[in-house]
Amino acid sequence: MTSFAELNLAEPIQKALGEEGYITPTPIQAGSIPYLLDGRDLLGLAQTGTGKTAAFALPILDYLLREKKAPARKGVRALILAPTRELVSQIGQNCASYARHTKLSHAVIFGGVGQGRQVEAMRKGVDILVAAPGRLLDLIGQGHIDLSGLEVLVLDEADRMLDMGFVRDIRKIMTFLPEKRQTVLFSATMPPSIHDLAHSLLKDPATVQVTPESSTVDRIRQAVMFLDTEHKKDATLMLVEAPNVKRAVVFTLMKHEANKVAEFLSKNGITAEAIHGNKSQGARERAMSGFRDGTVKVLVATDIAARGIDVDDVTHVFNYDLPNVPESYVHRIGRTARAGRDGWAVSLCDAEQRAWLKDIEKKIGKSIAVVTDHPYHSDAAQNSTMRPPVLGGGGRRGGGAPRRGGSSGGAHSGNGNRGPRRSGGASSRGGSSRGGGGGRRH
Repeated sequence: MTSFAELNLAEPIQKALGEEGYITPTPIQAGSIPYLLDGRDLLGLAQTGTGKTAAFALPILDYLLREKKAPARKGVRALILAPTRELVSQIGQNCASYARHTKLSHAVIFGGVGQGRQVEAMRKGVDILVAAPGRLLDLIGQGHIDLSGLEVLVLDEADRMLDMGFVRDIRKIMTFLPEKRQTVLFSATMPPSIHDLAHSLLKDPATVQVTPESSTVDRIRQAVMFLDTEHKKDATLMLVEAPNVKRAVVFTLMKHEANKVAEFLSKNGITAEAIHGNKSQGARERAMSGFRDGTVKVLVATDIAARGIDVDDVTHVFNYDLPNVPESYVHRIGRTARAGRDGWAVSLCDAEQRAWLKDIEKKIGKSIAVVTDHPYHSDAAQNSTMRPPVLGGGGRRGGGAPRRGGSSGGAHSGNGNRGPRRSGGASSRGGSSRGGGGGRRH
């Protein structure tokens, strides 16, 4: 399939795609859309950044336009479930963009904000509802939403929803749905829990898998730096100051650590904002808006908050803390190398998290290149056999890393715009911007 025109989508959708610059479907779009247009249930296995949102949103819009009818009062024709409010908001924005030349209605439902506007939006019913499970169940329980007439259900990032403990909420939501419906499930990984969920929800599904399970994106160049905990802030500052770092996401395990890292970078001249579950919705949206328009260079995020970071030109991902779940590493580094671009993923590993790195390398099926040419290298961290903490190690650490001194400044200047060098002297280039061949991805 070489163009969206071959999909024979409704004319208003084609017009919107043309205005958005969509030309060639991505592999997940080309593989999924024909099945969904035929009304099949579908299990889609693809990493974030491969174009999943358009893969399910475009067929939904096409169906709703061709099967014209008004939604019932408080009713929903198509429901899209997503794990975080950022992702819910992003999917809602994409649906609105694709449907700009139609009269189809949509609403977004998530927690962390007052429910008044959400209740009002649902009073007359909507064609498409994008929702987080918790708030959706609240409004169903209060009688503000009726799913008995639902025609299409999508579970996006199902693996993350299960990781976040939403399995009971999802099962309960299913009790409010009609038996006859089209169901779509997208996941980046296929652990047994997702296999069981798919088996219980999908009927004779088509399966579309565009990348090997849990594989990392080939265009992402990965590296790890071994260092002591107290040097992580200085090392992060050294990395984000490199000229080739245009827009970066820094991951921490703990919310308070995200705040400390963002504050440290800001005090040292880097525009940075933290985004996590304790931030108000307004603060999170302002941080994301600044990150998208380039006024914020670095977004410091926890894993849960990061699922809504859908920005094509992130050049670098830095793991201030390694994740204690290997699958989370794949999700994290998927923030870069999007829409056909290259990207860098650099992890800072102290002695506490050495065992987690081994788990990650086992999961992705390869060793991550070690960078030693930096002023903070620690042989002790690299050779550590320490058992990792049971919970996120960042939560028990002090935040008193020393401020950046002359040695780190000299090393940074010496590296120039090449970034840190890998072991053996090979220089590492920063994230370049090769143009992608396909359409834009969402």
